[in-house]
Amino acid sequence: MFLYLTTTGRRTGLPREIEIWFTERDGLFYVIAEHRERANWVRNILADSHVHVRLGDRRFAGTARLVDDEREPDLARAVKKLSDAKYGWSDGLLVEITKDTKDTKGTKGQRSVTGSDWKNSRTDAI
Repeated sequence: MFLYLTTTGRRTGLPREIEIWFTERDGLFYVIAEHRERANWVRNILADSHVHVRLGDRRFAGTARLVDDEREPDLARAVKKLSDAKYGWSDGLLVEITKDTKDTKGTKGQRSVTGSDWKNSRTDAI
């Protein structure tokens, strides 16, 4: 089963959907960007963290954030272990998706390191 993640195009404002492997931990969903910050869908999340998720029969609005391996090593290690067990692969940038408690518009919601905060917290950011 795949997770279908819809972001908002940062230039066009149009919905952009990708099909991607995922893991689930403590009610949160995690996807991995193989090309890290170069992936267009990650760039879209940096511009607008509000996303939509389709997973089997489930559909929901959510908020996405990048997981900083250095700031959250236990979380990163645990999620990558799950991905390794499920797919035999975990190399890339972790993105956490939280289901919104109510369907809001824009980028409000649960966020920690996103957008310019992420870029400013990383010395190797693009």
